[in-house]
Amino acid sequence: MKQTTGRRQAALRRSICTAVVGGALAVTSAHAEPVRVRHAESTANAVLVLTDTSDRTLAHGEIIQWAERHDEMVSRMVVRFDDGSLYDETVRFTQRPYLRLSAYHLVQRGPSFTESSEIEFDRSGRYRARVRAAGEENDEDAAGSLDVPADAYNGMTSLVLKNLPPGSTATTHMIAFTPKPQILELQLAPEGTDHYDVGGTVQPVVRFLMQPKVPGVKGVIATVVGKTPPAFRMWVTPEPAPALLRFEGPLYADGPTWRMGPAQPKLKD
Repeated sequence: MKQTTGRRQAALRRSICTAVVGGALAVTSAHAEPVRVRHAESTANAVLVLTDTSDRTLAHGEIIQWAERHDEMVSRMVVRFDDGSLYDETVRFTQRPYLRLSAYHLVQRGPSFTESSEIEFDRSGRYRARVRAAGEENDEDAAGSLDVPADAYNGMTSLVLKNLPPGSTATTHMIAFTPKPQILELQLAPEGTDHYDVGGTVQPVVRFLMQPKVPGVKGVIATVVGKTPPAFRMWVTPEPAPALLRFEGPLYADGPTWRMGPAQPKLKD
């Protein structure tokens, strides 16, 4: 019994971070206001590099964003690790006049992660999740429906930060899967101002701290037993054109701190 409980607690901690770049847990109902759009998204394509804290390159990736219908954007981030691991996240969202997640799909596998998983849900509340922890032979599966908060922003944290008024904080929600779903709070707050250098020109960048929280009694228990979700940081350039400059934190709970940001593509001769 103790071994089973430990596996479930570990699964919750691992799944929290996959809901960002996520015992039979009851789903809590949470309602909050979505974030109003101040800087609308458009078609985009960017290449990424993922490193450890010593700047050793571990993976390369790409974000492709496009409008699929007149009122819906699609953003897909694919990160391929040098060891063959894969992180493939697709987010569908609308932005008139608020940011709203329409659908989310994540595939995560390979030796860089402590579990393989495939997770998907949409605004209607339908979800499907399959998780296999490292060393386990069988998948754990779950499917059903849940009440999705209006401000559930899996995979959209950087978009939320770009649309916050300067100096403001926010509390949104994310959904983690173990594979059963658990709704979490995500507290976002500016932590300070750093600077970056482009060709000798120094520019400011705002450093944000994001802290997932397990709400209610479960959150108190998680704090007491030391199972609180890990925090992560993002650096966003200030007005008038906010853009994500860097992510730093674990992509999965109990994982190492990684850094991810823009990379310079290389043209082939």
